[in-house]
Amino acid sequence: MNLPISEQMFADALKSIARNLQLKDQIRQSKELYPLLLRVAERFVAGEHRLQGLACNKSLLNKGYLTSLEYIGENTLTEEECTKAVMEFSSIIQTCSNESTEGLRISLDLSHIGLSVDPGLACHHLLCLAEQAEQAGLQLMISMEESAKTDAILSIVNKVSPAYPNVGITLQAHLPRTLTDLEMILSGGSAPIRIVKGAYQEREGEYIPRSPLLNERYIQLVDMGIRAGRKVSVATHDDRLIEHILCNFQEVQGAVEIEMLYGIRPELSKRLKNQGVPVRIYLTYGEEWFLYLCHRIAEHPPNLYDAVTRMIQGGEDSLTLY
Repeated sequence: MNLPISEQMFADALKSIARNLQLKDQIRQSKELYPLLLRVAERFVAGEHRLQGLACNKSLLNKGYLTSLEYIGENTLTEEECTKAVMEFSSIIQTCSNESTEGLRISLDLSHIGLSVDPGLACHHLLCLAEQAEQAGLQLMISMEESAKTDAILSIVNKVSPAYPNVGITLQAHLPRTLTDLEMILSGGSAPIRIVKGAYQEREGEYIPRSPLLNERYIQLVDMGIRAGRKVSVATHDDRLIEHILCNFQEVQGAVEIEMLYGIRPELSKRLKNQGVPVRIYLTYGEEWFLYLCHRIAEHPPNLYDAVTRMIQGGEDSLTLY
């Protein structure tokens, strides 16, 4: 179902301010507001530092979940900052290569490692990380961003994935073009696919809104991936959609995993995991949490109630809920 008009207007407004760099800088410099919003962000983000992300990731693995770990960030605008991001991802891979990598993969945005500066730079950085990850036995999952970047993202992944099948791609069901994009991706290679509904604000008429039609498109994309023999991450918190997929694709057990964002519906993640369903938790860390936090609240406006409560009195550690 579509959001009520008031909630949709709130979600759109929140997505708009999420990209206000001036506002983000003001928040980071505020000694009063920054720690309050960080309290809210900690429901969805493991922490601001690598050791916090790795510790939370290890705890989830020990509880029997699969994980997807990301150093959060996107739209990095200088080559120096892109290089720093690549070094951080490289450190994650290096640390994880010294431990058991079973059940873990690394996620990233190409605009975090160079796409917003030069697509060639992003491609070079991805090749370096893909090689290091392959040697460590790790998958890389490339996230999908605003539709204006889709062609560039797919172009880079298509250059890298033939040599590195450990590099997977995320596709957004709410973009009409995704059917054609998936057909092209499935025509070669064996990389895993992650299907999301889509969280980015797009222009009216250029996306499928939340509706039964979007759910049908989502199921169609999952079906296409499975029939092509790909591993498919069903990245959604919609329990009715999850139930439909699990009931209708039992004959291909092992081809589908359910992926959920850290801090969102942990009770559902826990129930599915206890039923024997492979559940992957998408886990982020880093200082660039403002945009991520705005998207999490915009996706489900009632999260605002929890946000206000956490600002006032703190909240329960999300990890204890898994």
